[in-house]
Amino acid sequence: MINFRFHVVSIVAVFLALAVGIVLGATELRGKALDALNSTSSDLANELNAAHAQNHTLQQQVTGDQGFGQADMARLLSGLLDNQRVVLVDAPGAPGVVINGLTAALRQAGATMTGQVNLQPKLLDASESNQQFLSTLVQTLASSAAAPSNGTPLQQAAQLLGGAILTKNDPSSNTGSGESSTIRQDVLSSYGQAGLLSVSGPLSVTGQTAAPATLAVVVTPAAAPAGGDSDPVNQGLITLAQELDTAGLGTVVTSSISGSVTGSAINALRSSSAGTQISSVDDTDTVIGQIVAVQTLAQELTGHKPGSYGDGPGASGAGPSPAPTPSPTSSTQVTGATTHSRGTTSSGKKSSKGKT
Repeated sequence: MINFRFHVVSIVAVFLALAVGIVLGATELRGKALDALNSTSSDLANELNAAHAQNHTLQQQVTGDQGFGQADMARLLSGLLDNQRVVLVDAPGAPGVVINGLTAALRQAGATMTGQVNLQPKLLDASESNQQFLSTLVQTLASSAAAPSNGTPLQQAAQLLGGAILTKNDPSSNTGSGESSTIRQDVLSSYGQAGLLSVSGPLSVTGQTAAPATLAVVVTPAAAPAGGDSDPVNQGLITLAQELDTAGLGTVVTSSISGSVTGSAINALRSSSAGTQISSVDDTDTVIGQIVAVQTLAQELTGHKPGSYGDGPGASGAGPSPAPTPSPTSSTQVTGATTHSRGTTSSGKKSSKGKT
């Protein structure tokens, strides 16, 4: 018969065995565990140091590129857009650094800025009620302006806007695109009163008689919308860019680096069929990107195919390829060629928009 004393001894033996195991485990295994942890910590520290070093090197390269672009901007852009008129079309949330940088670069290239069109969220609202509103507005204005062709209400509204701010006519001419200054102002005024957009610069002057722009630059939002590529804002901007491209001699869609991520307007453009028809530059919050945007417009004027330039998703290259330039001979002199680290272009231009 097992008595109480045996139970006590058994319990003490169990706890003693546990204590011995803990002591032995702590003394025998502690060294190996600490060695493994120290090794892992050392590996992670080495990886972090290597990442810091690589980041520092890349930052130096970026700083050097931007410094080069800033120093040589005048030489790289001079004369590229002489006699051309450019309008900036800014989406809601477009970054000011892109707008200001592009404006300076375009002027450096010899372009005349006809004004700035600031789009409002209502224009890109895809709700059924707003589409009906746009349809009614378009039909009202179509009685005086050229009636838009078939399409969605937004497409028709974009066609009217394109005709009001852009032309394919000879840049040296001060005439409109078939629409009188009064009609163009009527469209802009009606759109403004409807809360679809606001304008600044020469476009905002009542009775403006200067010719509309020949080229357009669309500036997309600084951040991607919640709906991704299919978000109504993205699709609306693509539709608008297509109509502007048709109305003038060339259009480029631009973005900041942070605004060209997956799901952004510029990514949606590049992922669509329109991406092969309209040029885009995704890093125009940098000096190099601004230079490339101007060179892209110049290439559009010489009949080059549209391209997707920059560093973001879907970019096909850093900048437009150089135009063929004949070798100098005793009777031929080559002038006006410009190059830079991101792309090259020739300053020769023509006022036709055929793309090859």
